[in-house]
Amino acid sequence: MPRITTSTGTSIGYIESGGGHATPIVFLHGVGSDKSVWHPQLDHFGKIRRTIAFDYPGYGDSDPAPDGTTRDDYAAAILSSMTALGVGQAHVCGLSLGGVVAIAMHNAAPESCVSLILADTFAVHPDGRAIYERGVAASGNLRAMAEARVDVLIAQPADPAVRQEIVETMSRIDPAAYRIGAEAVWLADQLDRVRDIRVPTLIICGDDDKPTPPDLSRELHQMIAGSHLAMIPRAGHLTNLEQPELFNAAVDRFLADVEQR
Repeated sequence: MPRITTSTGTSIGYIESGGGHATPIVFLHGVGSDKSVWHPQLDHFGKIRRTIAFDYPGYGDSDPAPDGTTRDDYAAAILSSMTALGVGQAHVCGLSLGGVVAIAMHNAAPESCVSLILADTFAVHPDGRAIYERGVAASGNLRAMAEARVDVLIAQPADPAVRQEIVETMSRIDPAAYRIGAEAVWLADQLDRVRDIRVPTLIICGDDDKPTPPDLSRELHQMIAGSHLAMIPRAGHLTNLEQPELFNAAVDRFLADVEQR
Protein backbone atom coordinates (compact mmCIF):
# COMPACT_ATOMS: atom_id res chain seq x y z
CA MET A 1 0.00 0.00 0.00
CA PRO A 2 1.27 3.55 -0.68
CA ARG A 3 2.63 5.81 2.07
CA ILE A 4 3.08 9.55 2.22
CA THR A 5 5.71 11.31 4.33
CA THR A 6 4.43 14.19 6.45
CA SER A 7 6.22 17.41 7.33
CA THR A 8 7.43 15.78 10.57
CA GLY A 9 9.03 12.89 8.68
CA THR A 10 6.38 10.35 9.67
CA SER A 11 5.10 8.04 6.91
CA ILE A 12 1.32 7.59 6.79
CA GLY A 13 -0.49 4.79 4.95
CA TYR A 14 -3.31 5.63 2.60
CA ILE A 15 -5.51 4.26 -0.18
CA GLU A 16 -6.67 6.49 -3.01
CA SER A 17 -9.15 6.19 -5.84
CA GLY A 18 -10.80 8.47 -8.36
CA GLY A 19 -10.03 11.97 -9.51
CA GLY A 20 -11.62 14.87 -11.33
CA HIS A 21 -12.50 18.44 -10.43
CA ALA A 22 -14.96 17.80 -7.59
CA THR A 23 -13.77 18.51 -4.06
CA PRO A 24 -11.93 15.46 -2.68
CA ILE A 25 -13.28 13.44 0.22
CA VAL A 26 -11.11 12.07 3.05
CA PHE A 27 -12.11 9.08 5.21
CA LEU A 28 -10.88 8.44 8.76
CA HIS A 29 -11.30 5.07 10.47
CA GLY A 30 -12.22 4.01 14.00
CA VAL A 31 -10.05 2.78 16.86
CA GLY A 32 -10.54 -0.90 16.01
CA SER A 33 -9.87 -0.73 12.28
CA ASP A 34 -7.71 0.84 9.59
CA LYS A 35 -8.06 2.51 6.20
CA SER A 36 -9.15 -0.74 4.53
CA VAL A 37 -12.65 -0.58 6.05
CA TRP A 38 -13.54 2.26 3.68
CA HIS A 39 -13.49 0.08 0.55
CA PRO A 40 -17.25 0.51 -0.11
CA GLN A 41 -16.76 4.27 -0.05
CA LEU A 42 -13.55 4.27 -2.10
CA ASP A 43 -15.36 2.28 -4.79
CA HIS A 44 -18.46 4.50 -4.73
CA PHE A 45 -17.11 8.03 -4.34
CA GLY A 46 -14.02 7.33 -6.42
CA LYS A 47 -16.28 7.26 -9.47
CA ILE A 48 -16.78 11.02 -9.30
CA ARG A 49 -14.07 12.55 -7.10
CA ARG A 50 -10.68 11.99 -5.55
CA THR A 51 -11.24 9.73 -2.55
CA ILE A 52 -8.60 9.02 0.10
CA ALA A 53 -8.67 6.83 3.21
CA PHE A 54 -5.83 7.33 5.69
CA ASP A 55 -4.27 5.31 8.51
CA TYR A 56 -3.30 7.09 11.72
CA PRO A 57 0.26 6.91 13.09
CA GLY A 58 0.72 3.39 14.43
CA TYR A 59 -2.08 1.90 12.35
CA GLY A 60 -2.02 -0.06 9.12
CA ASP A 61 0.90 0.94 6.92
CA SER A 62 1.93 3.99 8.95
CA ASP A 63 5.04 4.42 11.04
CA PRO A 64 4.66 3.58 14.76
CA ALA A 65 3.14 6.24 16.98
CA PRO A 66 5.37 7.50 19.80
CA ASP A 67 4.09 7.25 23.36
CA GLY A 68 2.05 10.31 24.20
CA THR A 69 0.53 10.63 20.71
CA THR A 70 -2.82 12.42 20.96
CA ARG A 71 -5.92 12.97 18.86
CA ASP A 72 -4.44 16.35 17.91
CA ASP A 73 -1.31 14.57 16.68
CA TYR A 74 -3.51 12.30 14.54
CA ALA A 75 -5.25 15.39 13.15
CA ALA A 76 -1.92 17.07 12.38
CA ALA A 77 -0.66 13.93 10.63
CA ILE A 78 -3.74 13.75 8.40
CA LEU A 79 -3.62 17.46 7.57
CA SER A 80 0.07 17.18 6.71
CA SER A 81 -0.62 14.09 4.59
CA MET A 82 -3.35 15.95 2.70
CA THR A 83 -0.92 18.77 1.97
CA ALA A 84 1.73 16.32 0.79
CA LEU A 85 -0.82 14.79 -1.59
CA GLY A 86 -1.81 18.20 -2.94
CA VAL A 87 -5.20 18.29 -1.20
CA GLY A 88 -5.70 21.77 0.19
CA GLN A 89 -9.38 21.32 1.04
CA ALA A 90 -11.63 18.29 1.40
CA HIS A 91 -14.87 16.97 2.73
CA VAL A 92 -13.72 15.13 5.88
CA CYS A 93 -15.62 12.01 6.92
CA GLY A 94 -14.72 10.22 10.14
CA LEU A 95 -16.34 7.33 11.96
CA SER A 96 -16.06 6.96 15.77
CA LEU A 97 -12.40 7.85 16.49
CA GLY A 98 -12.39 9.24 12.95
CA GLY A 99 -15.14 11.68 13.91
CA VAL A 100 -13.13 12.76 16.95
CA VAL A 101 -10.11 13.33 14.68
CA ALA A 102 -12.25 15.20 12.12
CA ILE A 103 -13.40 17.61 14.86
CA ALA A 104 -9.76 18.10 15.89
CA MET A 105 -8.79 18.75 12.27
CA HIS A 106 -11.49 21.40 11.97
CA ASN A 107 -10.26 23.01 15.18
CA ALA A 108 -6.68 23.10 13.89
CA ALA A 109 -7.37 24.10 10.28
CA PRO A 110 -11.02 24.95 9.57
CA GLU A 111 -10.06 26.27 6.14
CA SER A 112 -9.05 22.74 5.12
CA CYS A 113 -12.50 21.29 5.87
CA VAL A 114 -15.11 22.12 3.24
CA SER A 115 -17.57 20.05 5.25
CA LEU A 116 -17.61 17.47 8.04
CA ILE A 117 -19.32 14.08 8.05
CA LEU A 118 -19.36 12.75 11.61
CA ALA A 119 -20.45 9.12 11.79
CA ASP A 120 -21.20 7.19 14.98
CA THR A 121 -19.20 9.59 17.12
CA PHE A 122 -19.54 12.22 19.84
CA ALA A 123 -18.15 15.35 21.47
CA VAL A 124 -17.75 13.68 24.87
CA HIS A 125 -18.84 10.17 25.87
CA PRO A 126 -20.52 9.80 29.29
CA ASP A 127 -19.09 6.28 29.71
CA GLY A 128 -15.80 6.97 27.95
CA ARG A 129 -13.51 6.33 30.91
CA ALA A 130 -15.03 2.91 31.62
CA ILE A 131 -14.92 1.91 27.93
CA TYR A 132 -11.29 3.01 27.71
CA GLU A 133 -10.27 1.04 30.79
CA ARG A 134 -12.00 -2.12 29.57
CA GLY A 135 -10.33 -1.79 26.18
CA VAL A 136 -6.86 -1.26 27.60
CA ALA A 137 -7.30 -4.24 29.93
CA ALA A 138 -8.20 -6.50 26.99
CA SER A 139 -5.73 -5.09 24.45
CA GLY A 140 -3.08 -7.73 24.99
CA ASN A 141 -5.02 -10.08 22.70
CA LEU A 142 -6.82 -8.11 20.04
CA ARG A 143 -8.17 -11.16 18.24
CA ALA A 144 -9.86 -12.32 21.43
CA MET A 145 -11.17 -8.78 21.99
CA ALA A 146 -12.49 -8.64 18.45
CA GLU A 147 -14.30 -11.96 18.79
CA ALA A 148 -15.81 -10.85 22.09
CA ARG A 149 -16.90 -7.38 20.89
CA VAL A 150 -17.91 -7.80 17.27
CA ASP A 151 -21.52 -8.74 17.95
CA VAL A 152 -21.92 -5.64 20.10
CA LEU A 153 -20.36 -3.41 17.44
CA ILE A 154 -22.73 -4.42 14.65
CA ALA A 155 -26.49 -4.87 14.43
CA GLN A 156 -27.89 -8.38 14.50
CA PRO A 157 -28.39 -10.53 12.55
CA ALA A 158 -25.06 -9.59 10.97
CA ASP A 159 -23.65 -10.38 7.55
CA PRO A 160 -21.06 -13.13 8.27
CA ALA A 161 -18.61 -11.63 5.76
CA VAL A 162 -18.80 -8.20 7.42
CA ARG A 163 -18.42 -9.82 10.83
CA GLN A 164 -15.31 -11.68 9.75
CA GLU A 165 -13.80 -8.59 8.11
CA ILE A 166 -14.17 -6.66 11.36
CA VAL A 167 -12.52 -9.42 13.38
CA GLU A 168 -9.60 -9.76 10.97
CA THR A 169 -9.04 -6.01 10.73
CA MET A 170 -9.04 -5.50 14.49
CA SER A 171 -6.73 -8.49 14.96
CA ARG A 172 -4.05 -6.82 12.82
CA ILE A 173 -3.73 -3.72 15.02
CA ASP A 174 -0.61 -3.31 17.11
CA PRO A 175 -1.72 -3.37 20.79
CA ALA A 176 0.33 -0.28 21.64
CA ALA A 177 -1.31 1.64 18.78
CA TYR A 178 -4.74 0.45 19.91
CA ARG A 179 -4.15 1.79 23.42
CA ILE A 180 -3.12 5.18 22.04
CA GLY A 181 -6.17 5.24 19.79
CA ALA A 182 -8.46 4.21 22.64
CA GLU A 183 -7.27 7.12 24.76
CA ALA A 184 -7.69 9.49 21.80
CA VAL A 185 -11.31 8.54 21.28
CA TRP A 186 -12.86 7.50 24.57
CA LEU A 187 -11.30 10.23 26.73
CA ALA A 188 -12.09 12.99 24.25
CA ASP A 189 -13.89 16.10 25.46
CA GLN A 190 -14.40 18.42 22.51
CA LEU A 191 -17.59 20.20 23.50
CA ASP A 192 -16.12 23.67 22.92
CA ARG A 193 -14.65 22.60 19.57
CA VAL A 194 -17.98 21.19 18.41
CA ARG A 195 -19.81 24.39 19.31
CA ASP A 196 -17.34 26.31 17.12
CA ILE A 197 -18.05 24.27 13.97
CA ARG A 198 -19.39 26.52 11.23
CA VAL A 199 -18.87 24.40 8.10
CA PRO A 200 -21.73 22.27 6.67
CA THR A 201 -21.97 19.12 8.78
CA LEU A 202 -23.71 15.78 8.35
CA ILE A 203 -24.11 13.54 11.39
CA ILE A 204 -24.71 9.84 10.72
CA CYS A 205 -25.60 7.15 13.24
CA GLY A 206 -26.79 3.56 13.12
CA ASP A 207 -30.14 3.21 14.84
CA ASP A 208 -28.76 0.21 16.77
CA ASP A 209 -25.37 1.72 17.65
CA LYS A 210 -24.51 0.50 21.15
CA PRO A 211 -20.99 1.92 21.73
CA THR A 212 -22.05 5.44 20.65
CA PRO A 213 -25.84 5.50 21.05
CA PRO A 214 -27.99 7.71 18.82
CA ASP A 215 -28.56 10.22 21.63
CA LEU A 216 -24.90 11.23 21.33
CA SER A 217 -25.40 11.98 17.64
CA ARG A 218 -28.56 13.93 18.46
CA GLU A 219 -26.51 16.01 20.90
CA LEU A 220 -23.99 16.76 18.14
CA HIS A 221 -26.86 17.75 15.87
CA GLN A 222 -28.20 20.16 18.48
CA MET A 223 -24.77 21.70 19.11
CA ILE A 224 -23.75 22.25 15.47
CA ALA A 225 -25.81 24.99 13.88
CA GLY A 226 -27.39 24.02 10.57
CA SER A 227 -26.23 20.40 10.77
CA HIS A 228 -28.12 17.47 9.26
CA LEU A 229 -28.80 14.17 11.03
CA ALA A 230 -29.17 10.88 9.14
CA MET A 231 -30.14 7.72 11.02
CA ILE A 232 -29.19 4.49 9.27
CA PRO A 233 -31.67 1.64 9.87
CA ARG A 234 -30.52 -1.90 10.63
CA ALA A 235 -27.01 -0.67 11.49
CA GLY A 236 -24.89 -0.61 14.60
CA HIS A 237 -21.61 1.21 15.17
CA LEU A 238 -20.00 0.51 11.77
CA THR A 239 -22.58 2.04 9.49
CA ASN A 240 -20.32 2.35 6.45
CA LEU A 241 -19.73 -1.42 6.37
CA GLU A 242 -23.09 -2.65 7.63
CA GLN A 243 -25.26 -0.55 5.31
CA PRO A 244 -22.89 0.87 2.68
CA GLU A 245 -25.59 1.77 0.16
CA LEU A 246 -27.61 3.74 2.72
CA PHE A 247 -24.46 5.35 4.13
CA ASN A 248 -23.23 6.37 0.68
CA ALA A 249 -26.65 7.69 -0.33
CA ALA A 250 -26.83 9.89 2.77
CA VAL A 251 -23.38 11.30 2.02
CA ASP A 252 -24.26 11.78 -1.67
CA ARG A 253 -27.34 13.84 -0.77
CA PHE A 254 -25.34 15.94 1.66
CA LEU A 255 -22.48 16.59 -0.77
CA ALA A 256 -24.91 17.52 -3.55
CA ASP A 257 -26.50 20.09 -1.25
CA VAL A 258 -23.14 21.49 -0.10
CA GLU A 259 -21.72 21.75 -3.61
CA GLN A 260 -24.80 23.45 -5.02
CA ARG A 261 -24.54 26.33 -2.56
